[in-house]
Amino acid sequence: MTKPKLSVAIVGAGIGGLTAAAALRQVGIEVQVYEQARQFGRVGAGIQMMPNSMKVLRGLGVEASLRQAAFAPFSHLNRHANTGEVVNELPMPEGRYGAPYLCMHRTTLHAALADAVPAWCVHLGHRLTGLEQTADRVVLTFANGGRAEADAVVGADGVHSVVRDIILGPEQRPYNRGRVAYRAVFSASLLHGRDLGKSRTKWWGADRHIVIYYTTAARDEVYFVTSLPEPPEWMTPESWSTTGDINVLRQAYQDFHPDVQAVLDACQSCHKWAILEREPFSRWSQGRVALLGDDCHPMTPYMAQGAATSIEDAAVLARCLADAGGQDVEGAFQRYEAHRKPRTSRIQAISSANTWMRTAEPNTDWLYGYDAWNVTLE
Repeated sequence: MTKPKLSVAIVGAGIGGLTAAAALRQVGIEVQVYEQARQFGRVGAGIQMMPNSMKVLRGLGVEASLRQAAFAPFSHLNRHANTGEVVNELPMPEGRYGAPYLCMHRTTLHAALADAVPAWCVHLGHRLTGLEQTADRVVLTFANGGRAEADAVVGADGVHSVVRDIILGPEQRPYNRGRVAYRAVFSASLLHGRDLGKSRTKWWGADRHIVIYYTTAARDEVYFVTSLPEPPEWMTPESWSTTGDINVLRQAYQDFHPDVQAVLDACQSCHKWAILEREPFSRWSQGRVALLGDDCHPMTPYMAQGAATSIEDAAVLARCLADAGGQDVEGAFQRYEAHRKPRTSRIQAISSANTWMRTAEPNTDWLYGYDAWNVTLE
């Protein structure tokens, strides 16, 4: 008798969850995805896909659609806030790391991943309320009264993960270093012909920075994201939907280069959120339940590797489960964690320090040259 395929339930249909669904299906695993939102919408902001994550996306068949839609920067360009002097530049030709570097709206990436997963695999309006493990199954319960069963569960429900809280206990309180980020996406027509150049540019000030890039191949949409000190009494929440005051933001960058001020002057509205930090979590799994992405290694946005590392996680997790042949789920999860944790902890620490490419970086190969489909897992 043929053994049934391994079945995996994924909690969360964000970028990490959908990537995991596509990767697991590719290695012959049955997948169902449960998402608390009732519909997908154009939420979020710009996102950078580096060669390390693009290699995973290529393996899932979504690279071509992203190339058509996204902006392909010539380089990571780092400039002094006031003078505009180039302090470091890393050209990113495709041949250097074997995959392109693309900038896009987060919704563009999410839509491409959603197209890679059959619609019948994704169940919206399912907010997880409980998990119960038996010897060989996991039972999921949802706020809408629904129940589901699977051989294993992957938590991809984000920084405030319900899955993590259930299997590992409530998260220790994240710490606030007094940093706030502002972001906005707006039409490039508001720049009245000003060209932002061919690169993604990060402008470095003494205690603040701003990153600016196009999000489309047509260069008709602009994105920026900042990090700057915030008085503790402001207490901005950790939320992507809080509205920011564009005039306050302009004032905070009034000493920056005219190119930066032109972008902020053109912007009509913005959002802001507190940049909270967390220590690496000591465990990523319990029994037949494993965590992925922000569930287990949330990080600051300063290296543009938050989504990228969740995408890498998905490929490595799929490989580990495939190698186990559906026999040793717990062992596969432990192998996945043992391989991924050193890399994500290193990225998490560098990102927290916010030093990446502020000066000449001696070696970027370990980050951008990584290939989750082919790296040795032993």
